[in-house]
Amino acid sequence: MTHWLAVAVATPAHSGLAEPLTYRADAPLAPGHIVRVPLGAREVLGVVWSQAAEPSPERAAQVRPLAGVFDGLAPLADDWRQLIAFTARYYQRALGEVALAALPPQLRTLSSVQMARRLKRLGEAPPASAADATETEALTAEQAAALAQIDQQPGPFLLHGATGSGKTEVYMRAAARVLGQDPAAQVLVLVPEINLTPQLEARFAARFGASACVSLHSGLTPPQRLAAWLAAHGGRARIVLGTRVAVLASMPGLRLIVVDEEHDPSYKQQEGARYSARDLALYRGRLLGARVILGSATPALESWHASTPAPEGPGRYQRLAMPRRVGLAPGDDPAAGLPRVRRVDMTRQPKGTLIAPPLLAAIGERVARGEQALLLLNRRGWAPVLHCADCGWKSECPHCSAYRVFHKIDRTLRCHHCGFTQRVPRACPACGNLDIGTLGRGTEQLEERLAELLADVRRPDGTPARIARIDADSTRGKGQLESALAQVHAGDVDVLVGTQMIAKGHDFRRVTLVAAINPDAALFSSDFRAPERLFALLMQAAGRAGRDAASAAGSEMWVQTHHPQHPLYAALKAHDYPGFAAQQLVERAQAGLPPFSRLALLRAEARTQAAAQDFLTALAQAAQQALAADPALAQLAWYPAVPLAVQRVAGIERAQMLLESPSRAALQRVLTACQPLLHQLRASPAHRAIVRWAVDVDPLAL
Repeated sequence: MTHWLAVAVATPAHSGLAEPLTYRADAPLAPGHIVRVPLGAREVLGVVWSQAAEPSPERAAQVRPLAGVFDGLAPLADDWRQLIAFTARYYQRALGEVALAALPPQLRTLSSVQMARRLKRLGEAPPASAADATETEALTAEQAAALAQIDQQPGPFLLHGATGSGKTEVYMRAAARVLGQDPAAQVLVLVPEINLTPQLEARFAARFGASACVSLHSGLTPPQRLAAWLAAHGGRARIVLGTRVAVLASMPGLRLIVVDEEHDPSYKQQEGARYSARDLALYRGRLLGARVILGSATPALESWHASTPAPEGPGRYQRLAMPRRVGLAPGDDPAAGLPRVRRVDMTRQPKGTLIAPPLLAAIGERVARGEQALLLLNRRGWAPVLHCADCGWKSECPHCSAYRVFHKIDRTLRCHHCGFTQRVPRACPACGNLDIGTLGRGTEQLEERLAELLADVRRPDGTPARIARIDADSTRGKGQLESALAQVHAGDVDVLVGTQMIAKGHDFRRVTLVAAINPDAALFSSDFRAPERLFALLMQAAGRAGRDAASAAGSEMWVQTHHPQHPLYAALKAHDYPGFAAQQLVERAQAGLPPFSRLALLRAEARTQAAAQDFLTALAQAAQQALAADPALAQLAWYPAVPLAVQRVAGIERAQMLLESPSRAALQRVLTACQPLLHQLRASPAHRAIVRWAVDVDPLAL
């Protein structure tokens, strides 16, 4: 007997084949089975989505059979398929694209026979026991109160805890209780970046046992990622720690989801299906009836607003406050354990000063005492621009509307957008001037200059100060990041220079001074989220100082700024996130920006800027005509097509169009109606120059 199956496959993004395709099988298969199917001349991976309607006799003859079934693998659960369907629908992507992206890449290369062998080798190991975790740390009153609320209330919860207040301990205690109540329960812990995963995994493994925990992120090798996914899917892994990709992992026993540093923009995917892992975690928790904990010292303004009790806010989340660092008594001033914030007015320093003399003296004192200092400069390379003072030439990238960055360490000019790299010219390419200079400063220059300025400073054992740099360039090789962090933790580094990679999540016990070298650029950005991101970055950076209770009282955060009286820095000095959030939300409400409205971006890429903008303009006109009678259209504001901030990357011009609405439902209705119009316009001769397009729902950057 022939059975007709709807199978989700990863079709090309702009093919128009967004729905599952029909295949036939000789035996019935339950939805959720992973199969191999023919697609064109290839054989690809697919997921049985549902039973398909029997086609007409003419069509039935053209329907192709399944190529193989992964029999030994348990079907993907109904709730997983609901999660994938929601993700595809909300973020305007093809169902098969999202479903297959959520599976480990190595599955695509395995036949059903190879998969059966892999599963046989893996064996039927029982789930690891994690409920008997030893809990040696005494809880603070605030930690105990937060855990009591998590036990008694359904959530979701926003755990607003100061840096060093013990949020991770709350996560682990909550996980232990969930795992102890149900031998099949699983816990998902999300972190924003790969470099934070080993540190957190070590803490969870020490508490629950290494066999109970697996990591799931894109930095793993294909076999490692497949093994971790199989352990999660089979229930053998009780705790899964991962980056945003882990939110879509198959976990049939999921009972608790933790999103650490929930404000971090890294949770938003920027390619393919542009989903927010934080928002999907909330949806998945609601779908499963699982508890969800969002944790941060600087929550996203959307989360803070959602946790504001009625009538001032919607009250959708329950806010749990932990304002005091571990070691303070309940009656102590919360600011007592936090670093003192000192603002350095750079307008009063000599022109060209990289590090103000008072800050340099403070760093020297810390090194002499055997403590560590951390300097944050969120720009890698030696200098962002190479230029000629005679003719005005600058190191522009020939393929992008951006400058190539000067990297002194290998004497190259490197574009950080397309990767185009050239040796530094001996003379100006335009006029032949031999005296080419630099504009701006990066982490390489800061590291070298610090070595010169601290040459006479000695550590307690009489040896020179040791300086290290951690950024995307210095940690490109395998194991380099882990090695560099290990040196910092071991005390082999006195001054650490780096980008935002070092500013969040790390528990550096010897750091007592943190300095932000040049944070002013975000104060006057055209992006309405820039102040929120800057405040979060500086608060997180400040949180690296004084994490050891013995040195907390003398810890400091220095900010070198040309605008020391700016309200953002005043809020930072007071460690006043609620005050900063209240001021920002007032401005957002007045401007009608999120969380008081919903946004979407329609982006197009073409060989010319005019072609990209014309495509978006034509789409807006077609959509307004097609939806003229739909009341959803009246709730939408269409803004004109404009170039992106970096409008050309790798020779491709980029444009975007902003859609804004107070109604999420109205925005979704219009975006869904735009999908067939996008395919129709792309197929028309007038828009053949379009390379690709994308829909970004709830964008973080404009």
